[in-house]
Amino acid sequence: MTKKELRSLYRQKRLAISSREKLMLDDLLLIKFQQLFFEEVAVLLTYWPMAHQAEPNTHLYSSYLRHTIPGLRMAYTVTDFSATAMKAVEIDEDTVYRTNDIGITEPAEGEVIEPQDIDLVFVPFLACDKQGNRVGFGKGFYDRYLAQCRDNVLKIGFSYFEPVEEIKDVSPLDVPLNFCITPQAIYEF
Repeated sequence: MTKKELRSLYRQKRLAISSREKLMLDDLLLIKFQQLFFEEVAVLLTYWPMAHQAEPNTHLYSSYLRHTIPGLRMAYTVTDFSATAMKAVEIDEDTVYRTNDIGITEPAEGEVIEPQDIDLVFVPFLACDKQGNRVGFGKGFYDRYLAQCRDNVLKIGFSYFEPVEEIKDVSPLDVPLNFCITPQAIYEF
């Protein structure tokens, strides 16, 4: 299938999940995530899950890391739609958040962390294939940002669904995942 076809299909599939089932699936994702080890991770870039897109609850996974990695620095993405770019803004317990015009919750202010300083990125997506290629929301924000990170930055995505066999229209500019975590399995690429 193409990215456009997968985007439409998986958006519908996610929105069809009941609230109760979503809570269960998020817990199963956390259990799988806890099977990975993160000895070299000091800086995490994550994102605030969009409820209207039924995204997996990344707060669970970042909270787990915060409790298991002493001194973990955490940042959230902040998007600039006019420049089609994003940056990583460090957060702490005093961070104030705002929700932008398309429903993305972001830090209102904070120190920017350079892409080369990030060790682990939680990458949002709608579907991925068995090679780690993913279908996002179609604007390329993450691909452009990840291209600025170190080659060894760890890229993890969470999905309620298993990977598809192949995304037909992968671009050379697409940056694949290292891991896709589903409620049933951990896929390493």
